[in-house]
Amino acid sequence: MHPLRQHIEEIISLTDEEFEYIFGHFHHIKKRKHQYIVQEGEVVSKEFWVIKGCLKSYFFDHNGKEHILQFGLENWWITDYESFVKRTPSNIFIDCLEDCELLYITHDDREKLTTQLHKMERFWAKKSKYGRIALQNRILSLLKNSAKERYDLLLAQYPQLFQRVPKKLIAAYLGVSRETLSRLGE
Repeated sequence: MHPLRQHIEEIISLTDEEFEYIFGHFHHIKKRKHQYIVQEGEVVSKEFWVIKGCLKSYFFDHNGKEHILQFGLENWWITDYESFVKRTPSNIFIDCLEDCELLYITHDDREKLTTQLHKMERFWAKKSKYGRIALQNRILSLLKNSAKERYDLLLAQYPQLFQRVPKKLIAAYLGVSRETLSRLGE
């Protein structure tokens, strides 16, 4: 079974014909480590699903400090959703931390699928709800948990990140210095 079909069928069931129709709206790309899939200032027209690899979405504050918003691992969706939905210039960058294999769907094809196949509308609605829950939990963690608690939670939820992502990027995601992260891991 294709991994995208398996991913979608965690939420909705599909016939072979439905999956073939859906899959026909996706495009396969490979990107090398350090290549961008989104750059600040561009209008984003694609949503990406990670087949293989690891990405990061991030921005720089006025002092040039990098802030990691999200990592993207296998079976995760990633884009600048504000730019994708509102068709406004992106405020973030997304680049590959490893060589990546991705599927993407354009905004127009996603809209077409949700109109023509209501199952996909349900799929993306549920994925959106899960995304909002994850975002809420991340904000709550940043506001109420200590650095050590945030570190332990990330390690428990995504241990593979610690094997694949440089410590300075994990520190940026957690909102701590590299030195603090080293102390947290002891």
